[in-house]
Amino acid sequence: MIPTSRPGRRRAAPAAAALCLLAASPAPQAQPRDSGAAWQFGAVIDLASTSRELELGGRSAGLQLGHSDLTASGPVGRHLAAQLTSVVATHDGTVETGIEEAWVQTRTLPGGVVARAGRFASQVGHLNSQHPHADDFVERPLLHRALLGGHWFDDGVRVNLTLPTAQYWMVGAELFRGRKLVPEADPPRGGAGAATLVARTGGDLGRAHSWQLGLSYLHNRRTAAVEDAEEHGAAHEGEGHDHDHGHGARFGGRRTWMLDATWKWAPGGNNREQQLRLTLEAARVSGVAPHAGSGQRHDAVALSAVWRFDPHWEAGARIDQLRVSMPHEDHFETGRLRERAVMLAWKPSHMQSLRLQLSRQGGALGFESPARRSVALQYVVSLGVHGAHAF
Repeated sequence: MIPTSRPGRRRAAPAAAALCLLAASPAPQAQPRDSGAAWQFGAVIDLASTSRELELGGRSAGLQLGHSDLTASGPVGRHLAAQLTSVVATHDGTVETGIEEAWVQTRTLPGGVVARAGRFASQVGHLNSQHPHADDFVERPLLHRALLGGHWFDDGVRVNLTLPTAQYWMVGAELFRGRKLVPEADPPRGGAGAATLVARTGGDLGRAHSWQLGLSYLHNRRTAAVEDAEEHGAAHEGEGHDHDHGHGARFGGRRTWMLDATWKWAPGGNNREQQLRLTLEAARVSGVAPHAGSGQRHDAVALSAVWRFDPHWEAGARIDQLRVSMPHEDHFETGRLRERAVMLAWKPSHMQSLRLQLSRQGGALGFESPARRSVALQYVVSLGVHGAHAF
C-alpha cells in the first residue's frame, strides 16, 4: 500500500496560496506515451462560485477551489509506467490536500493484459475513473455522490484484459482496502475490504455513431452502520474519528450492481464540430445492514445529454433519482431525492472551459434541507499537457 497521508487531512492554507502553487506547473498527463518519453508534470485548476450547497454535494456556497490537481507521470524503465497525483480542494472553508493517485502499471505484458498497483480510482461505472474536473457538469450525479463518495479512489491492485477482437471487449478485476465506501462501517477482518468485477464492450456504427456498454459489480466487506447519524456521532464524540461524509460514501451495502451505457453521434463523423452524447448510469445496492431484508436497498439512476452545437459551445441536461433505505434504531426509513440540472459551457480551447449550471432538487424525503435551486459558475483551466478523457 502507498504510505501517504489521508486525503481528508486538512491544511488551513488560504485558497490564494493553493492557486499560486497550482499555477506554477503545467497540466497532467493521464498516461505516459512511449518507453523513451520523458516524465511530464502538470496541473489543472478548478474554480467555482455556487449560490447554494446541494444536498449530498461536494461544493459549498461561495467561491471554492474544486478538484484541482498536480500530476507527474512517465515511464519507469521499459516495462512499467507510473503516475503521482496530488489534489488541492476547498472543503468547509479550509483548503485540503491529499494524494489521489500513486501507482505503477505494466506496459509490456502479453495477451492484452495490463496490471496496476498502488492508489487509483476504481473503474466501476462510467464516470468514476476520470477526474471530476473532466466532467460535463459541475457536480457528479446523485448516484456517485451518495454511493461512491463522489470519486472513489483507493489503495489496491487491478488486472485488465482486452480481448483481441474486432469489437472492443474488456474485462477487469480490482481489490481495494474499501475504507472510503462507508465511513460508519465495521472494519474488515483482514485482507481486501472491497472487490470489483467490470466488463465493458463498445464499437462504431458507421462514421457518425459510437457506443459503449458496461456492467460493474462491487462486493463490499464493510457493512453499513445500524445507528443513525446522531447516535453514531454521540457514541464516538471526543474519540478523534473523522466522520465527514464529504470524503466517503453516504450510503453503502454488501453488493452493488452498476450498469452504464453511452451513445455518441457526430454528424459526418467530425466530433469536433458537432456531437451529441447520451449517458445512462444505474445502480442497485443490497445488503445495506446485517439485519436488512430484501426490500431494503439503495437505487439510483442518472441520465444526461450533452450537445456540442459549435466547436466552442456545449449545452447539456441531466436528471437524477435516488432512493435509499436509512437504518433508524430497529427499522428502516425510506429516503428519496430528485435532482435536475441544465448547463451551458464555453470552451475557447481544449485547455479551458467556462460553465454556467442551474440545478434544482425536489421530491425530498428523509433529507433535512435540500436546495431548491442552486446556480454555479465554474472555470477549469489545464496548464500544459493533459491526458485524454474517457469515452
